[in-house]
Amino acid sequence: MIKRCAAEFIGTFGLVFAGAGAVMTDHLSGGQVTGVGMGLATGLMVCVMIFALGHVSGAHINPAVTVGFAVGRHFPWRVVPLYVAAQMAGAVAAGGCLLALLGDVAAMGATLPSGDALQSLGFEAVLAFILMLVIMSVTTDVRAQGSLAALAIGATVGLEVIFAGPISGASMNPARSLGPALVGWTWTSQWVYVVGPVAGAAAAALVYRWLRGPESSTGRNVAGG
Repeated sequence: MIKRCAAEFIGTFGLVFAGAGAVMTDHLSGGQVTGVGMGLATGLMVCVMIFALGHVSGAHINPAVTVGFAVGRHFPWRVVPLYVAAQMAGAVAAGGCLLALLGDVAAMGATLPSGDALQSLGFEAVLAFILMLVIMSVTTDVRAQGSLAALAIGATVGLEVIFAGPISGASMNPARSLGPALVGWTWTSQWVYVVGPVAGAAAAALVYRWLRGPESSTGRNVAGG
């Protein structure tokens, strides 16, 4: 369990370092990273972390995904607090590293609503629903191509960041949001990035469990297959 939690710490560190770091370097470079670059950086980091750590911990690297797996009965509830704690610690560590390297710029890459908080809440819930639906499909269904799980999940994250980032920040991940927010002490509507992703992921887990049916379940509980 210590090694699994360490893997979740490392994976979430990488995700936040790339995701929040892309926002900060875009600000410092005068927009050279671009929204597409932010999406690619985040999606590719998710992809490589699943390839690297999926066989160790499942590479959930997202508290909403961990809760979603538990709701869908693919992960034990007793382990959820340990995974979430490791993920949050990794996110905070990444925020601290970015602060040391780049300084306190661009609100430390924290995700913030561009408009109404309820609008962003809706976006985060739908984005997390889509992401969790993809994750459940490629990791818990015997009919899916499990070897392509990392690519499918990373591509989903990248696409969602590209088109929804300007509205809500496209977090889909409480750790991604709360880590930089804690380091930069930016608390504007951060509840959106807890409630939305967790609700969306839990709903997707239940929906796909119904769509899949018991006869097609692999019984796996990892994002990386």
